[in-house]
Amino acid sequence: MSNRILLLFAFCGLIASASAQSNFNRFSFTFGGGLGIGRDDVAKFVGNSFTGVVGGGMNFSRRFGVDAEYMYYDLGLRHSVSQSQGLPNASGQMQSVSLDGIVNAPIHVGKWGAYGIFGVGFYQRSVSARSQTLEPGTICQPAWIWWDPICTNGTIRTQQTLSSFSKVAGGFNYGGGVTHPLNHLHHAKLYIEGRYHRAYQSDVKTIVLPITVGLRW
Repeated sequence: MSNRILLLFAFCGLIASASAQSNFNRFSFTFGGGLGIGRDDVAKFVGNSFTGVVGGGMNFSRRFGVDAEYMYYDLGLRHSVSQSQGLPNASGQMQSVSLDGIVNAPIHVGKWGAYGIFGVGFYQRSVSARSQTLEPGTICQPAWIWWDPICTNGTIRTQQTLSSFSKVAGGFNYGGGVTHPLNHLHHAKLYIEGRYHRAYQSDVKTIVLPITVGLRW
């Protein structure tokens, strides 16, 4: 995953270099943050949390473009979950890199514009907890599934250590947003976006719905 993130930033750097040499608005840059709304297991274990994105891309025309994006999504467990399921001081996050297509709506309402976005990428879900030994016969807790323990009929089968664990999987996203041009910050556009992300980890899917507010050039 770290190599993919480095490739993403290298891609954004090349775009920035090319954009600096052209007055044509062929290239785009994005960063933002906001509220992450969990779905399925994320809703049960985490609830709502913080998310942030940064990306860069190329516009093929006024209507169509492509964007490479890095997303960070906080997966810190609810206090009640970490305390009741034997996971004190547990933390987690999901990081992703994706390649997305963007379709801008041809019609504006005043200065407001709209767009749709969809893409595919790689998602790394990582969790960490205070290291502890799980003895055979220990009852498996629901949130432990992110640590991938070996459970049989709801109990630990062999002695295991629960500490840190990561899984990388492919996934997809889709959504849309609205934009409004600003008269400063080098003619940036304010954007508000809702996106659905689904990652297909081999244990359970990770589904999140980030609502992001940010700037786009």
